[in-house]
Order: sequence, then C-alpha cells, then structure tokens
Amino acid sequence: MTVLAFIIGVVVLVVGLAVSIALHEVGHLAPAKAFGVRVGQYMIGFGPTVFSRRVGETEYGFKLLPLGGYISMAGMYPPSAATTGEGDDARPRRRRLFETLIQDARTANDETLQGDGAGRAFYQLPVYKRVIIMLGGPAMNLVLAIILFAIMFSGIGVQTATTTVASVNECVLPAGSTQTSCAADDPASPAAAAGIRPGDVLVSVDGTPVDTFAEASAIIQKSPDRPIPVVVERGGTRQTLEVTPVLATREIATADGGTTTAEVGFVGMSATVAFVPQPIWDGPQAALAQTGQVVGIIWQLPARVYQTAVDTITGAGRDPNGPLSVVGAGRLAGEVAATETPILNRVSGMLALLGSLNIALFVFNLVPLLPLDGGHVVVALWEGLKRVWARMTGRRAPRPVDATKLVPITYIVVIGLIIMGGTLILADIVNPVQLLG
Repeated sequence: MTVLAFIIGVVVLVVGLAVSIALHEVGHLAPAKAFGVRVGQYMIGFGPTVFSRRVGETEYGFKLLPLGGYISMAGMYPPSAATTGEGDDARPRRRRLFETLIQDARTANDETLQGDGAGRAFYQLPVYKRVIIMLGGPAMNLVLAIILFAIMFSGIGVQTATTTVASVNECVLPAGSTQTSCAADDPASPAAAAGIRPGDVLVSVDGTPVDTFAEASAIIQKSPDRPIPVVVERGGTRQTLEVTPVLATREIATADGGTTTAEVGFVGMSATVAFVPQPIWDGPQAALAQTGQVVGIIWQLPARVYQTAVDTITGAGRDPNGPLSVVGAGRLAGEVAATETPILNRVSGMLALLGSLNIALFVFNLVPLLPLDGGHVVVALWEGLKRVWARMTGRRAPRPVDATKLVPITYIVVIGLIIMGGTLILADIVNPVQLLG
C-alpha cells in the first residue's frame, strides 16, 4: 500500500506539472491570439511528437518529454532584411560557430513569416503587447499558485491546536524525564486536580476569552503559582473551574518558529489538533511570501547548485530550502502521499508542493535571459526605450532589435541550465533532500 501511495504521489506531481506547463503556455497563447499573432504550434513537452491535432491555423499536441512547453509564434524576431544593411549577405566573412548559430536562427525565424505570418508577426506588435504576451505565462503560474495556496489555507485549513482538550496528565513529570507513568508520590497535575476532562472546550482563562489553545497556554504560562478561573464548556453547559499552574521547566515556542526552554506556568493538558480554515487572504499572502524566498534561491542558483554538488560529493546533508530537480520534487511528492497520516494532511501537502512548484516556474521564467520569458521582455523593453529616445532627440525611428544576435548567449544559458539540471537530478538520486525524516 505504501509503494502504491508513493507511485500515486509521483503521478499526481507529474500530472500537476503538466497542467502547470499547459496553463503557462495558455498564458502566452491567449493574448497572442487576441493580438492577432499567428501561432503555428502549442506543444507540451519536448522531443518527438506523441500526439497532435490541428485546430484552425494552430497545431496542438504533446511531445515525449513533459519537461516544458512552448508556442510557436510568427516573427519572434524581425526578418533578416529588417535588421541587416544592404550588401551584408554579399560581404565575405568567416563562418564561425556563433555566426552559424545566428544565421540558423534567422533562417528558422524567416520561415515563420511566410504566408499570412508576414502581417501577423510578434515583432510587429507594440512593446506593451509583446510584454503582455511574454508575462502571460509566468502570471498564469502565479495565479495557479495563489489558488492552490488559497485552497490549502482556506478550503482545507491549517492544522491548529484548538480549544478542545485532548488529554489531561495525571501528574506532573519533570522535563526531560524518561518516566512514562505516574508514581504514587507524584503530584497530581493542576488540570487533573481542577477537574478538567478530555473533551472540555476552553472558553476563557483568567477572565480572557480564548479562541485557540495557544492563547490559553500563553495566559497559563504567565500565571505560575496563582489560582486562575478557567471556564470550560462540557456537554453543552459552561462550568468555571479553578486551576493553579505550577512552575515547571518546559519547551516553549519562540517568535522565529523555534523552541526554547524556560520556567513557565504548567497545568498538564494537551489540545485537539484540527484543520482550521484561515481567512481567504492568508493563502495569497503565503504564496507571495514564498515567492520572495524563491527569488533569493533563483538569484543565487549557480552558487546553490555548486553547494549541492559539494554536499553530494562529501555526503553532507542537503539544504531543505535549496533547489530541487523534477526528480527531487517527484520523490517528495511520493513521500508525502505515502506518509501514514490522515488523507487531508496528504492532500494539503500535495497542494503545498504543487503551489511551490508553480511559484518556482513563475520566478524562474522571469529571469532576464533568453530563452526565458524574462529575456524576451527585456528585448521588448530595450526596443521601446530606443524608440522613445529617438522621438525625444528627433531622430529617425530605429530598426527593430535583432535579438538573433543574442542566440549564442542563449545557447550558453541553455547549456548552463542543462548542467545545473543534471547536477540536481544526480544529487536528488544520490543525496536527496530529507524533509520527512
């Protein structure tokens, strides 16, 4: 059953990734068609085509490797004639590697401008429309992440210690004690002595209404050796009990999410943990907060991948907040699905993982390097700035920016991404991140 659950988790991750990629490309496709750009292909994946069907002028399909996607728009770059001066082709030149790459890119781009593509090209659009098209994909991932986090926080809820008492200690045991049962001479816990029972719902503590167990605990911890009234609801009726917390050494939560040891008031009861739906804005806030964290990771990606390689070679533990490959994400999805926890816990974990994946896609695609969406945005904005400067200085409108000249840099970026991706895949196989122990 555990193996089956692990496989189901991996399948859910793969399907979720495919859906995320598909929606990302829809984010490009919809505005492109709305602005009249000819879109020849809409493909999910890379490599050989597994299935495709032409609808109107666009071929929709799936390719063998579901690790990305793309849409093919007419005229992503200006035609060769619009970016080169007369006589350039006749001028002799050495066919260096980079020049060959540039010419191949121009030739492929020119082919998309044949037929009706000549008047419906991407490069002919105003700058703001090109930016909208290129930002549409990442924006779709951000919206999907916000929806997933909203479902997780407000639809399912966050596990919270509620005001319902789960258990009451019979006695007070010293902190760190290995003793598991009460001896005859052990003092009764203040909660037991006061008559608090499992199932009681805390209404107020020391005259202060409480909505969470954390609020009740905070009051109790600040009231050692002082009798305080505790109102509980039991069987539909309210009762007032008097509890005197004892001073005991206990672990308490700190503001940064950790724990520390301190002497505080203690009564010896625990809370029932349940999923409590949060306000609708908590999910989007969590998504945006995580976006900021991912920006920090992406900004330092080469250094973090290098550190991951060092950790893998030396056998050191991986940083749980470090980068992952799709293999590592799939492994975590399998572990989440295979944990022996209630189904809601696993569903919430999968939503968190898929939401985080979409945030990573959003941030990564905004990196201002070709062939990523952010690179195309930078090219469009640069052309817009050149046009504005020409108008301000009374000069002739400049030629369209020839982004094919950046093709060599694009290849270098792609090679770098392949190397980093391969490093992360190897690390995720040999030295995987341990999130679940």
